[in-house]
Amino acid sequence: MTAVIHAARASIALGSKSFALASRLFDQRTRDLATLLYAWCRHADDIIDGQASGHGIVEYVATPAERLAALEADTRSALAGMPPDSMPFQALAQVVEATNMPLRYPLDLIEGFRIDVEERPFVTFDDTLTYCYHVAGCVGVMMAIVMGVSPDDRETLDRASDQGIAFQLNNIARDVIEDAMNSRRYIPDDWLAEVGLTPAHYSFPKHRRQLARLVTRLVDEAERYEASARYGTAALSTRSAWAVLAASRIYGDIGRLVRDGGAEALENRVVTSRAAKLKAVIASYPQALSRAKSWPRPGPSRDGLWSFPSGVLP
Repeated sequence: MTAVIHAARASIALGSKSFALASRLFDQRTRDLATLLYAWCRHADDIIDGQASGHGIVEYVATPAERLAALEADTRSALAGMPPDSMPFQALAQVVEATNMPLRYPLDLIEGFRIDVEERPFVTFDDTLTYCYHVAGCVGVMMAIVMGVSPDDRETLDRASDQGIAFQLNNIARDVIEDAMNSRRYIPDDWLAEVGLTPAHYSFPKHRRQLARLVTRLVDEAERYEASARYGTAALSTRSAWAVLAASRIYGDIGRLVRDGGAEALENRVVTSRAAKLKAVIASYPQALSRAKSWPRPGPSRDGLWSFPSGVLP
């Protein structure tokens, strides 16, 4: 495991400063398992997006569909306990073995990549939320299991999925123009129509004000899921709850900066400084200590929020 975890730590250092910072708040075992899981998720995302550690452009001979098929095959081998000789898949196999993670959740993430590769349409907001679950909500579920939540604790896993969905909605809000430049759109057709925009023209500079209204709506929705997710933190250890609350604040603040910036915030990718991230970490500690009182279980009803289906993928 030593060589794999060292390589996984290098992956997280390159791929996500926010995740790397939040993961330091975990106890050692949880940090190692989270890092291993991140390494597989990062590799899978890079394979589909044609990047390295979330950056730059990597030229592939294989088509996206061919890369997805290979990724799924190697993932299924790892889930069967026979990972290929590749760090990310060995990392995934170790996480599954150590946590007894249901195999459906890694496969749910593969389904999210399939949505992108097949360029499925986003007609309604339910399509957007389905996508958000498959590329981020299921990662929240896997992270909850890594943090010691039982795979049978559906109540807490729903809250973990809510957190991942909140992260992804904020990402969509921040990256709406960048995604458009890469021929990707996650704002649904019916939302565009409500403000007089079309899928062909919504990202044009002259439409920034209408688009900003939809970005505001995305961030507002993200806050609903972020608020629901807090009611899952009582099921976690104090250190894990601290990490989750810190990450939630960091990503939530990105969305709020985009929303507060209006049309002008869409012109450049919004980022938060290291000082702001550290401030979020510090502010989250007392929240972690008082989590059971502030957000007692089981929490308010999740009526109106998207829920992932029960069952096992083939």
